[in-house]
Amino acid sequence: MQPFSLSPAAMVKSLGANRNLIRALIRREIVGRYKGSMLGIFWSFFTPVFMLLVYTFVFSVVFKARWSGGSDSKSEFALVLFAGLLIFNLFSECVNRAPGLILANSNYVKKIVFPLEILPIVSLGAALFHMAVSLLAWLIFYTVLFGLPSLTIFLLPLVLLPFALLTLGISWFLASLSVYLRDIGQLVGIITTAMLFLSPIFYPLSALPESYTVVLQMNPLTFPVEMARNVLFWGKAPQFGSLISYTAASLLVAWGGFAWFQKTRKGFADVV
Repeated sequence: MQPFSLSPAAMVKSLGANRNLIRALIRREIVGRYKGSMLGIFWSFFTPVFMLLVYTFVFSVVFKARWSGGSDSKSEFALVLFAGLLIFNLFSECVNRAPGLILANSNYVKKIVFPLEILPIVSLGAALFHMAVSLLAWLIFYTVLFGLPSLTIFLLPLVLLPFALLTLGISWFLASLSVYLRDIGQLVGIITTAMLFLSPIFYPLSALPESYTVVLQMNPLTFPVEMARNVLFWGKAPQFGSLISYTAASLLVAWGGFAWFQKTRKGFADVV
């Protein structure tokens, strides 16, 4: 049996060595999702905009929710809400798909030369593309309604990089675990739905009592949602001390997920 390295260096090396294959698979993933549809890739633009309008109507019109420190503008509410959804949708798309990655690509499992560890990376790459399209929609709406956004928007990659690493680590873990425990896919769907409402997406973290705030800060989505909202809409720079701590934790999660995947992949061929 071929030995699989568990080291962080192997994780980086795999990304570099297979970059052309990863790029080709991401392109195939994006094109294949909309193949045969009339609007094609434009669905990646219309879908988040439509859901934004629905969420905005429900929360700002029906429940009359407002952002603390903001105005009563429904446009403002929509854009602040959308900034949080950008983060959640990236996480949700990757994590919900992770349990089925190996099972859906069982033909690759017995091919020793195929690097199975890149499948979560491909999923993340496709999700980042859809996020970029949604971010473009956000920028268009913001510019039309409020003018040019703050220069802090260029700090968004600093928020996204550790969050992408965290998501990748979780995806590696779930992709492997679900090969042995098929119920993981159903459980993950329930958890991600709950996280949509247990993350400060429809409400600011400051709106909660302090006792709940401490608990909510343990949610891995809380920090990137708050920071993305700050750099995109409120024009505030990230809290760099917290960002460094979050990055260090994300690196550990990414390596832990990769190590688990490499450790358990030897048994994939016996199960799928």
